[in-house]
Amino acid sequence: MTVLNDAANYFAALREALLEAQEQVYIVGWDIHSETRLVGASGRAEDGLPDQLGPFLRALVERRPSLRVNILVWDFVSFYASEREWNSAGKFTAQACGRVRFHLDSTLPFGSAQHQKIVCIDGSLAFVGGLDLTIRRWDTSDHCAESVLRRDPEGRPYPPFHDVQCMVDGEAAAWLFDIAKDRWRAAGQQSDDRRPLKSIPWPPNVPVEAEHLPAGIARTEIVCPAGSSIKEVERSLTAAIRSATRFVYIENQFTSAIKIARDLAEQMRRVPSLRVLVVTPRLHSSWLESQAMQNGRGAFFACFGEAGVADRIRFVYPVSRSGDMDAAVMVHSKLMIVDDRILRIGSANLNNRSMGADSECDLILEAASDEHRDFIASVRRRLIAHFCDLDEQTVAQNEDRLFALLDDVSGSGGAKMLRDVESSILISALATMVQPVADPERPLHLERAASRMWSTKTLIGIVSITVALFGLAIAWSYTSLSGIADAGRISTLLSAYSHSLWGPLFAIAAFVVGGLIVFPVLVLIAATAAALGPWLGFITAMAGVLLSAFVLFAIGRALGRQRLQNLLGRRAGRIQERVVGKGVLAVVVIRMIPIAPFSVVNVVAGASTLPLRDFLVGTLLGMMPGILAMAVLGAQIADLARNASWSSGLLLALAFAGWLGICAGAQFVATWLAGRR
Repeated sequence: MTVLNDAANYFAALREALLEAQEQVYIVGWDIHSETRLVGASGRAEDGLPDQLGPFLRALVERRPSLRVNILVWDFVSFYASEREWNSAGKFTAQACGRVRFHLDSTLPFGSAQHQKIVCIDGSLAFVGGLDLTIRRWDTSDHCAESVLRRDPEGRPYPPFHDVQCMVDGEAAAWLFDIAKDRWRAAGQQSDDRRPLKSIPWPPNVPVEAEHLPAGIARTEIVCPAGSSIKEVERSLTAAIRSATRFVYIENQFTSAIKIARDLAEQMRRVPSLRVLVVTPRLHSSWLESQAMQNGRGAFFACFGEAGVADRIRFVYPVSRSGDMDAAVMVHSKLMIVDDRILRIGSANLNNRSMGADSECDLILEAASDEHRDFIASVRRRLIAHFCDLDEQTVAQNEDRLFALLDDVSGSGGAKMLRDVESSILISALATMVQPVADPERPLHLERAASRMWSTKTLIGIVSITVALFGLAIAWSYTSLSGIADAGRISTLLSAYSHSLWGPLFAIAAFVVGGLIVFPVLVLIAATAAALGPWLGFITAMAGVLLSAFVLFAIGRALGRQRLQNLLGRRAGRIQERVVGKGVLAVVVIRMIPIAPFSVVNVVAGASTLPLRDFLVGTLLGMMPGILAMAVLGAQIADLARNASWSSGLLLALAFAGWLGICAGAQFVATWLAGRR
């Protein structure tokens, strides 16, 4: 096996191995991008095939007709849509004659992710670790503060990025191949039943760092044939920690699994000689991650202070300097070394979801000889050294004063160093609400909860309310009540107050009362415009519509709130309302092309997870053209109805399309602003 430090080394080794692939390749990941540049430290390929991953794989299967490439990637939730490649399947499979297959894994419960990062080649070689074959991952181990090669496909630079992958052959590679194939089948895809018989050689340009290490594979799996879950990651982490006596070295993107922190703190309390170094990011890479994980990270840190061992553990983040500019290195790796005896590299973070909600795969290697121990110690020293611009020998000579060495390097003002992470805990209400949803200890299983919650009694109640509302709407149109629902009669009542301050207020109150009894809103709009005149009528009708919509939305929210809380939990329900939907355009369309009475739509929207902001903006944009037309162009519209023609109809259709375009623009702005926040 060999440890591949950072993406430039991994991508170069993977490319060389793929060039020798004969029959089957499995790529299992959290994300993948066809424009990922699969190149080494030079930043370019020298084998005559395309640099980019998608074109490279297509050229590979064209060169070797017997080769099949199967790509399985998580069918991500909408939060990540802005970060993912559009139409990845088409970009990988185009012109591949079916020999490159791409599938989005949607088998996991809501709230869970396919997080494994595995590449297997012919059952002979396998790569496992924290690196996905996607953009904004490539970097060399120099982690320069600025690099012209570290740019995404749109030419935008990104910060230094650190991760670790390992490469194995032998039985470990064969078992990883079987795991990848099982994941492919679990996602509903067909695979070749037999393992490839051809063995491909170890790439000549990749050094073999160790041989004959006992290896174990630890998984978190939540979709199992027997319906149970597999928590080998959590169990093996706990076992390794409880065996530690001297030094634990950790690199991890997230630290929020309190159970793991308590196990480690308790072991440090039992063994006074045990020290721990944790390398983690300074900050999380996105707003959602910071809100979801920062509270957990603070609580993770606090466990060691409570146990009285905080002086023997350091939480640090790497920094690269260029002149006066500091660049924090993004730590994405998931690695642990215990007493230079156990080395684990994989996809599992030290957060709750990696322990029980996501699919994960870690490779664990345990020393069986002094030679193996020397190798694992060398991996640890090399990693620390490359963060501090030191050599491995210097780290080895300062083992007894390692923390002091890190302080010396940090104070020297050199080009690279490890600095202490601030352990402050975010106390914002939003972070408190986001964390249970974003970092759950087990799958949310919303479908199962919904099936228990929506009982026959509940469904009968909802249907009864819906039928009653529709019945009232029909009554105003087709019974003797229709005489009351006359625009002229309502206009006459309002006209008595048209020249006083009370006129607009009475009209707005009529909208609110009318909404409660499902009175036809178009009658109220027409009557208000006729009684108060075009411009005052427009403003009053618009205000009345919005206030009536808000009141009914609030009623629906109150009726549906408890069910939402039962389904998601109180805190999760609140965050669900804030981040799900962005349905401005949907509300606009249903307002412009009403498929249900105004009051019914308001109550149903309130009982859903649609944010109030989107509901009111959509109502404003959707109702405005009709109210404005009725207030200002009432006579002209009536004439159009009496003397319809192709030209007038075309003008009306163009006006409708134009307004829909404006509404779509509002939807884009709302979504973009939400993403920025």
